[in-house]
Amino acid sequence: MLDQRLAKHYAEHGPNAPIHSLPGSRGKSRNQPRAASPPPTSSTLKIDLTKPPQDGPSPTKKKKTEGKKQREYVPQKRSGGYAVLLTLYKESKNPNSKGYMTKTELQREAQTLCDKSFTLTDPSNKYTAWSSVSTLIQKELVLKTHSPARYSLTDKGLLLAQRLEAAEEVLEDNNGSASHGCTTASEEDQEDLDEPHRENTLNVLAPSRTTVSLPFSAISSRQSREDPVLSSYNHVPDFTLRPGQFNVILCVDFIETTGGAAHKKQELVSELKRNGVNFDVRKLHIGDFLWIAQEKVQPVAGQLRMPQARELVLDYIIERKRMDDLCGSIIDGRFREQKFRLKRCGLLHPIYLVEDYGAAQHLSIPESTLQQAIVNTQVVDGFFIKRTKDVRESAAYLTIMTRHLQTMYLNKTLLSCTKEEASKCNRVFQHEDQSCILLEFRDFNEGAMKNKAQTVKEVFARQLMQISGVSGEKAAAILERYSTPFSLFAAYESCTSTEEREKLLSSVKCGKLQRNLGPVLSKTISQLYCSKEALS
Repeated sequence: MLDQRLAKHYAEHGPNAPIHSLPGSRGKSRNQPRAASPPPTSSTLKIDLTKPPQDGPSPTKKKKTEGKKQREYVPQKRSGGYAVLLTLYKESKNPNSKGYMTKTELQREAQTLCDKSFTLTDPSNKYTAWSSVSTLIQKELVLKTHSPARYSLTDKGLLLAQRLEAAEEVLEDNNGSASHGCTTASEEDQEDLDEPHRENTLNVLAPSRTTVSLPFSAISSRQSREDPVLSSYNHVPDFTLRPGQFNVILCVDFIETTGGAAHKKQELVSELKRNGVNFDVRKLHIGDFLWIAQEKVQPVAGQLRMPQARELVLDYIIERKRMDDLCGSIIDGRFREQKFRLKRCGLLHPIYLVEDYGAAQHLSIPESTLQQAIVNTQVVDGFFIKRTKDVRESAAYLTIMTRHLQTMYLNKTLLSCTKEEASKCNRVFQHEDQSCILLEFRDFNEGAMKNKAQTVKEVFARQLMQISGVSGEKAAAILERYSTPFSLFAAYESCTSTEEREKLLSSVKCGKLQRNLGPVLSKTISQLYCSKEALS
């Protein structure tokens, strides 16, 4: 068969071929001498054996007469564009699909299909796998709408994604045998392929052989087994800070440096400076001191301002209380509310720094009551209590904590997450762990605002805590069973007697020891919520 094709090609294009089929013969005299064409050799003759022989002008002549042929864009296997197309296609087949995906959803689901990170740049360039989305939009394969952005496939993109998935299934059926002997190119080289070669490439989409830095999803299974933090984290972090890429900085609430006894507050700042502590004064919506891991940034040529450094908040936060302030917060109810907010802020190690301990004279609350409140905060509420005698000793404690945390996180890989993602993974950090999962500072601080829009559940919790004897833990235990006032009212209405209503909450478990709420407190709550005023 090959000999017949060669013979036919030589007959049509060789020295004895009809003159009307020879390139460049039009307009020349029949008597004009021409050089005889050399016989075709393996180095000069190029035949696409995947197509039957063609009559008429040669492919070279056809390309010159018709101009450059439009080439189809096909992303390389396991590239960013490839992963995005397949992810959107799989989402479109989901019967519960919304018809689009957000950027965060798309990055998280597509990461497993891509060898390059969607959020982290390679050391060799400044692009991520997400950069290919602009190419997909330009090629009219992906549609971007709304703000925040929503991504979906166009009809053209849907067809290409179907072909990519079909090629992937063929490779799986053949156990990868089709990929042997095939060469793959970068996406720029792939765009320069002719259409026949492009279609052949679709059928044998071989894995990329380019060496790239591994993203989070590509961390070896061995490392995941060794690190319990990684093994419990199934999300794609928005960014990752590796050892040497960040500084641990103490953040001081600006209230601690202004107003009130200014000389005492400035003394704290002076002591921190004298101790050489790297700190930053900013507005904190919860707590007085906390620590962040701040990304190291370098100036960019042509830009006036430095790039915005990304920040993760470490799991340690301090609420500072002088004895007079503690007394006032107990009287006006701020103390209970602050403890409740600190326990729900998302950080694992809340600390109370009690200053001027022992100087409780001339206060409106007896010293024994203040000491009992401090003990309850440690034993019942689970806070760590640090007692200091003055501002200087408080500054010394902050200095020691800062240096301790700098050493602790020095060689750790820090993964970012949202508050919702943090509740679904193991964030307990051990010294031997290679990595840890931390909240982004901006989201953490904005989420801790007092006057932000609150859910019904949050308002209900604040209502319950106004009842004498209902702590934050007890309120949280009630909310687990009755998340809204309506659900609690409905439970009371379903009771057949007053005694049953009074005992409704007595068996609710709360606290670390899972003790019952008790009949006394249950009766108090029922009397308040079942009163005529409440029911009206």
